[in-house]
Amino acid sequence: MKCYFVTDLHGKKELFKKLSHKIIQGNPDIVFIGGDILPSVLHNIGNMHQDFINGFFKPIMEDLNIKMGEAYPEVYLIMGNDDPRDKEIALIDSGSGGLWKYIHMMIEAHGKFNIAGYNFVPPTPFQFKDWERYDVSRYVDPGCVSPEHGYRTVPVSEYEKKWTTIKEDLDNLTKNIDIEKTIFLFHAPPYETPLDKADIAGQFIDHVPIDTNVGSIAIQRFIQNKQPLLTLHGHIHESSRMTGEWHTKIGNTISINAAFEGSKLSLVSFDLDNIRGTLKREVI
Repeated sequence: MKCYFVTDLHGKKELFKKLSHKIIQGNPDIVFIGGDILPSVLHNIGNMHQDFINGFFKPIMEDLNIKMGEAYPEVYLIMGNDDPRDKEIALIDSGSGGLWKYIHMMIEAHGKFNIAGYNFVPPTPFQFKDWERYDVSRYVDPGCVSPEHGYRTVPVSEYEKKWTTIKEDLDNLTKNIDIEKTIFLFHAPPYETPLDKADIAGQFIDHVPIDTNVGSIAIQRFIQNKQPLLTLHGHIHESSRMTGEWHTKIGNTISINAAFEGSKLSLVSFDLDNIRGTLKREVI
């Protein structure tokens, strides 16, 4: 069962075109897209209502579907912290004809495997909060902005802002499933691993050093304690440059961060029946 994994394409059309070409060329069974799909809110303030989903993403996937026919892969995707939540319904609706499956807070059976998805990341320094949650408690790292502040494209309750955590979400998501046969598509990487290192060494806030590991403690503990088959991550583009590693093992779990710093496409491929023996990354 051949798989491709990409993430953090940020609406860059050339990267989507490269991905489309590689899918036709490589004929994978499954394609995972790990969030931050749309043009970045941070850099597209004047174009937040640009219809990227129906104007570009859907047509390129429809064309791929026509060209490949029955060989068209299953496409599983989530959103990331740069993706406006008010585009979530459009993303779900546009993929409903079989082009892709949006799996945030869902679990999908695929043969002998399960596939689960989760969008949220821990608090960041940015003001955009659609897909941010407290991690394991209401603690916020120095330099970061609480999920109770900032702005959102979709209003949520004060209770959700203040009390909901990534830990609680994962507990609720993973009840009564076979974790050992499950692939988790996360946007955030696990904390204190080679996958979550930010290029902020030596920076201080009010004389307090900033932690250069910016991943999720809840996701780290979840992987350590539950040992899923495979976890897929993005979010921290520079981590592979900082650590020299784009995948790691946490116990028996293989964890991968396919985010990439720069203008090229980072395409990770593997076979679910032999992940360790087939895992590779191609930078195009």
